[in-house]
Amino acid sequence: NKLIRTITAFATVLLFLSACIKEEPLPDFPLSAIIFHSINDKQVAFTALTHNAVSWNWDFGDGQTSNEENPVHIYSTGGYYKAILKATDASGNTTSDTVNLALDLSTINYLTGNPTEPGYKGKTWRLTTNHSLNGDYLANADVIFTAVDPSLTPLPNGVFGQIGLSDIYKDEFTFYYDGSYKHDVKDDGASFGGLVYQIVLNEGANIISMYEDIGLCIAKYTPEQNATFTLTENDTFVVPSVYAPPTYMLTFNGVSTLDFSGTEFIGFRDFQRKVMIKKISNTSMQLVMFMAASPDYLQPVTLNTHALILSFEVVK
Repeated sequence: NKLIRTITAFATVLLFLSACIKEEPLPDFPLSAIIFHSINDKQVAFTALTHNAVSWNWDFGDGQTSNEENPVHIYSTGGYYKAILKATDASGNTTSDTVNLALDLSTINYLTGNPTEPGYKGKTWRLTTNHSLNGDYLANADVIFTAVDPSLTPLPNGVFGQIGLSDIYKDEFTFYYDGSYKHDVKDDGASFGGLVYQIVLNEGANIISMYEDIGLCIAKYTPEQNATFTLTENDTFVVPSVYAPPTYMLTFNGVSTLDFSGTEFIGFRDFQRKVMIKKISNTSMQLVMFMAASPDYLQPVTLNTHALILSFEVVK
């Protein structure tokens, strides 16, 4: 009986305590949405981490949409895309989240950067001083670009500064996704180029420094306003060369090239302003820029004698 009375009293106390404790309401979490995603080549699996949502609307940034909660989308081409999720709750309230994607990037993407980024201002490049790491060298303008001097292949780092042409590392070249192009010659108002070209152009009147041994110089140049560039992939590039008798024309098939409007160019100004892209990544590109370094091969067609194989780095 004593045990029964004890249990009864304990149960009464528990009942009293539970009656005194007010039941707390569950918190009311607001509508929210976060995008998770995984990438496989050009296929993206999207996951909508949402709370209180009853409908989902996806804009994949390529003109395609979906109302699935967790869609899988295959982009037809690589590039930069901005995917947007808009989630809606039962009361009609909405919230959104955005993710920037870089898929199977191509040459134009590496060259011009991500146009979906806020404040996009193109992608700016300049000649790098780090020649040895990139394998830069001075070549003959032949079909396989043999080295002019194997002992200087690759070029020493900052080599142009050692011959009085250090300002060439300052000039900047900006490419935009819409095809526009800007060239900044910095404080000296001059650019890197071929000595023979400048002498033919205006008898060398604009030259401010030179290195005659290999026909290089820095000369005054005014960049063109509203300039444009043309990127051609899988191009057939025909180049005049002293190393290609009897036609004196070299043909490079299946290459990527850059050409420019008006008098514009990148890196090196000479008779041949169209350049070949040897390799490119998100942070570095190496170009083949041709040069006519001998006054003996200017008529009837200007023939290239050399090629500068130089690398560019992204300006942060």
